[in-house]
Amino acid sequence: ISILLMLAGLSSAVIRQVVPGGTDAFNLGVDFKGGTVVTVKFLKDRPTDDVLRSEFSKQGINDAIIQPTDKKDEVLIKVSRQAADPNASAQEVQAEVDAGSAKVKKALNTFGAEKEGYDIIGKDAVGEVAGQQLRTRAITATLLALIGMLLYIAIRYEWTYGAAAAITVFHDVIVTLGFFSIFQWEISLTVIAALLTLVGFSVNDTIVTFDRVRENLKLHRRDSLYKSTNDAINQTLSRTVITSGLVFLSVLAMVLFGGDVLRGFSLALFIGIIVGTYSTIAIASPIMVWWQQRIEASKARLM
Repeated sequence: ISILLMLAGLSSAVIRQVVPGGTDAFNLGVDFKGGTVVTVKFLKDRPTDDVLRSEFSKQGINDAIIQPTDKKDEVLIKVSRQAADPNASAQEVQAEVDAGSAKVKKALNTFGAEKEGYDIIGKDAVGEVAGQQLRTRAITATLLALIGMLLYIAIRYEWTYGAAAAITVFHDVIVTLGFFSIFQWEISLTVIAALLTLVGFSVNDTIVTFDRVRENLKLHRRDSLYKSTNDAINQTLSRTVITSGLVFLSVLAMVLFGGDVLRGFSLALFIGIIVGTYSTIAIASPIMVWWQQRIEASKARLM
């Protein structure tokens, strides 16, 4: 199942990237690929964020980010770039800003004409350089978290335990990202936060099982590693199911009722919790057992 899921996600990303005229591998939000920031002042009652998003969706702007300011009648509206060329000239960038601003104005006209219902008091571009920096920092943060956890588990247990946990975490993240590529769900900074949360949750689940394996090996020295690990999985199964089940119900509530703001974050956790729970049982422990058995067999041959 895991191999099929990873291959499906990888195929989606590669095909989308290499096919001429196709979409990008991932649907990156304005945080990563840049866009237009429009500052709007409402001259009458300010519409709610949900009402604004609804009007933007009607104009084909599904990734609008709406941020309130310290003034009640003003709002910052971010929309993604209206052209895909990352090497655009200054004139082309300005054209993209104007195009994004025009779409925002078209949506805002439903609340009244400009200068009557609202007023655009500023517009600017969020450049590709900022987007590239955010992307690099997000990847760096994820890799550093993985390396730190790998080192801790390797010191606390055995290096094979740490390697198995790291492989499992990579599996969870890759499968989750695969769903985002297949369904073209938008990836924003909140999605990166969800992935980092998933990393911690998955490793914590794995460590609980590994800790019980270590206890079983001490208490039952004559048992094989295979039996000790199998017993450990069964002994921690109720804890894993209950903990993951409660988190799953909370995330499910966010998916159903969280709205567009939490959509990417909740979907990443929704997929990640399911994948992370079964990977603790069916991937981390078997990999550790398989690896440890190969090492012990090699040592036996040398002796």
